Amino acid sequence: MKRMLLSVLLLTVLLSVAGCAEGEVAGLLQSDKPRETSPNITSSDSTELVDGTSAFAFDLYQAIREKGGNLFYSPYSISLALAMTYAGARSATEQQMADTLRFTLDQSKLHPAFNNLDLELASRGEGAEGKDDEGFRLNIVNEIWGQKDYEFRNEFLDVLAENYGAGLRLLDFINAPETSRVTINDWVSDQTESRIEDLIPQGVIDALTRLVLTNAIYFNAAWLNPFNEDITDDSAFYLLDGGEVTVPMMMQSDSFGYAEGAGYQAVELPYDGRELSMVILLPDSGKFEEFEGSLDADLVDTITNDLIYKEIALTMPKFEFESEFSLADTLAAMGMPVAFTGAADFSGMTGNRDLSIAEILHKAFVSVDEAGTEAAAATAVVMNLTAAPGEPVEVTLDRPFIFLIRDIETGAILFVGRVVNPSA
Repeated sequence: MKRMLLSVLLLTVLLSVAGCAEGEVAGLLQSDKPRETSPNITSSDSTELVDGTSAFAFDLYQAIREKGGNLFYSPYSISLALAMTYAGARSATEQQMADTLRFTLDQSKLHPAFNNLDLELASRGEGAEGKDDEGFRLNIVNEIWGQKDYEFRNEFLDVLAENYGAGLRLLDFINAPETSRVTINDWVSDQTESRIEDLIPQGVIDALTRLVLTNAIYFNAAWLNPFNEDITDDSAFYLLDGGEVTVPMMMQSDSFGYAEGAGYQAVELPYDGRELSMVILLPDSGKFEEFEGSLDADLVDTITNDLIYKEIALTMPKFEFESEFSLADTLAAMGMPVAFTGAADFSGMTGNRDLSIAEILHKAFVSVDEAGTEAAAATAVVMNLTAAPGEPVEVTLDRPFIFLIRDIETGAILFVGRVVNPSA
């Protein structure tokens, strides 16, 4: 099935560290299990997976929002990377990860459910336009990078091959850590159309590294109703501290999904093909912090269910920015601390309890203009050895707002963002 790329890029990387072996950069070691293209799951399994990952998306938002400033990340990318990691987790490590990541399906159902969702997303955008001249793209790709001659359990590799399409590429982390790092970073850059560069910084891969699991998601899509560049004009955007900045504001009047409730307005902007959309959540003036503090998957579900088409006179800023932050302390505080300690049990990967997570890094990029949206994200999990027409409703995004990009049919939340200063 042809993979398509979205202008939102999601990428996740897991680094595992264990044992010692020597060798050179080598080729691809495939599991003898092919990718399962017709996973045996029920519709309730699919719904349960999406509900859980959506809940995690906003659990994480609440945990990282205090950072301040613009914010953008891919909860789907993070969930995918950690789902592959979870395949090797056992005992208390497995339970804490499940609770924190909202994985309510057992492992035998979880990974096929992710596979099924991945295959559904890969079918999106047939014949649709991209933000540029290349057409719609939504691409989700997984790869594993392991130390040559280091032994991983066949059962672990089979799960990743069957459900994530990931083969094991052999590198020499011990004798050529920098070459290995560059190789992985180059792959990440290629999969994200150069939007995520140098995902893994110098010094992260060293002689202790044994495994790196990567997931890349790239999104590029045109609006169903593009904005007219000729009427984009500079206007004021009001900041949380009472100041203001002047930014390019796009404008159009058209029929959009719209909802309003106590303290907010919501507008849904579909992408070409009507299979994915951006949902914008605009808190009332002076109510941003209150609304943001109440934001969770249930509220988003209520809002999206309330959307009805109305004539909207929409004004919104063009914006482009990057976010990056560490998630290790955040996820430990959210409920999975044992994964970061010597008590971690990832014996499902190697048969030994010799790996723990040292760091989780995340980068993301988003660009929104008159034509559409491009987005990218990357996560690195570093594991070390332990040892109807009428008067239009006016929606003017001239103050901080929250947005998300979702798959309309499944409700899967691919990206979540916050714009507090579009000029930053």
